[in-house]
Amino acid sequence: MHRKKNFLTYSSLLLTGTLMLSGCQSTEVKRVDSNQEIALSDNWNAKDSQLVAETMVNDMLTFPWVNDHLKNHSSKPAIIVQSVRNKSHQHITVDTFINDLKRAILRTGQADFVANSSIRAEIREERKDQELNASIETQNEMGQEQGADYALSGTINSFVDEQGGQRVTFYQVDLRLIDMTSNREVWNGQKKIQKHQKRSRFGF
Repeated sequence: MHRKKNFLTYSSLLLTGTLMLSGCQSTEVKRVDSNQEIALSDNWNAKDSQLVAETMVNDMLTFPWVNDHLKNHSSKPAIIVQSVRNKSHQHITVDTFINDLKRAILRTGQADFVANSSIRAEIREERKDQELNASIETQNEMGQEQGADYALSGTINSFVDEQGGQRVTFYQVDLRLIDMTSNREVWNGQKKIQKHQKRSRFGF
């Protein structure tokens, strides 16, 4: 009986010590450069979005349609991003990728960017308000918007190959640029990303 009591006392002390050590553990959080890639998995991440957008926009602006447009028009081409559909196995925040595309287009200085329909509607409401409340000198007239010359759209696809504790995740982004007047496809771009991940003893 005495031995059993000592064992129970020892077990209680051991459990209490374990709980105290667990309670003392803390989580460390630190700030890192937003441009630094921290890949915790083989999922699509912010760096993938940025690099794919920049690569594809740079490729798009090297195609003949840019020079053809400048020969026939007095202004830079105006592009609108219609939609990019996520058809991959993973939840991807497509809006982030679209914003990366917009930034990449504007940064080059070779093309203008036209806002989408929802943003245009908000701006039109602001112009209506200006007609009633702003001075004539500062009002912005209706009917002076720049129309888009080209529409950009595309998809994000993926597939996963997994065997023997290893996994390869493959992403493919396809984009196309359409002439708004003729419906001609003046550019078609494709970017592929492949990620290899090995299983640890804790799993993927």
